[in-house]
Amino acid sequence: MSLRPTIEARRAQPTLEGAGVKLHRAFGFQDPTELDPFLLFDDFRNERPEDYQAGFPWHPHRGIETITYVLTGNVEHADSLGNKGTLSDGAVQWMTAGSGILHQEMPSGNFRGQMHGFQLWGNLPSAQKMTAPRYQDIEARDIPVVTDDDGTRVKVITGEFWGQKGPVDGIAADPQYLDIFVPAGVRKTFRVDTYRRAFAYVFEGAGAFADASAPQGVLLEKELAGQEVNIRDLSGDRTLIRFGTGDEVTVQAGPEGIRFLLISGAPIEEPVAWHGPIVMNTREELQQAMADLRNGTFIRPAH
Repeated sequence: MSLRPTIEARRAQPTLEGAGVKLHRAFGFQDPTELDPFLLFDDFRNERPEDYQAGFPWHPHRGIETITYVLTGNVEHADSLGNKGTLSDGAVQWMTAGSGILHQEMPSGNFRGQMHGFQLWGNLPSAQKMTAPRYQDIEARDIPVVTDDDGTRVKVITGEFWGQKGPVDGIAADPQYLDIFVPAGVRKTFRVDTYRRAFAYVFEGAGAFADASAPQGVLLEKELAGQEVNIRDLSGDRTLIRFGTGDEVTVQAGPEGIRFLLISGAPIEEPVAWHGPIVMNTREELQQAMADLRNGTFIRPAH
């Protein structure tokens, strides 16, 4: 077994997206090789409806997959193929845009006005860029949850983990998408296949990932496993952790425990031509997609 070192810990940055939704972006629209096959990751979390209710009106996608995971609130979606529905607390939608789709996503909060969810973009290899669009809508009750003796809890959204298989399947990058909680003071190791690129995203509590560089943070001493530690040595809320190569990830939970997403996938290692929500392999393919949008041929007929 070999430990994956932490090669970077950085905070997600405030960003405006859609029609004015306030969110935090952990990565995206920069170097597409950094976390290949993943292109973008957003944390949309707000307490005030005016910060999110304008939503994400009609927009196109081609050449990618979008993965939406809702923790709190609802997201109503509709598309150019006539699909519509609502994602609620704990639900996941895995949308393969393939050859092209127009859709909208309109969030609404819970009874307190709170809204929280994540969206991840996964790239498609050239052989699947123009595949037919498809959806996988998964209710919270259909996502397996496994709990270890020490209180560690893992929701398995896709991939196999601790004898459970996530309900999302048939994804190009063969990803593993886990929602993990580790209780206060517990040190835990998780297996990640060596050939995958992997990252963690902390969204509750804090913890120290093995070999992590210290992210910036407030100075506050707490007890952790009987020792005094400085909170700046822990990766806290809205922190992205990028890992190097190896087959294990280790985290030491802080005084309030830690909850994070652990996501990995097989790199595609192909050229990327990217413009907004459209990701192709060449500039010519990208120009064709733009022309298709202009002349009304972006949506391909079903075969």
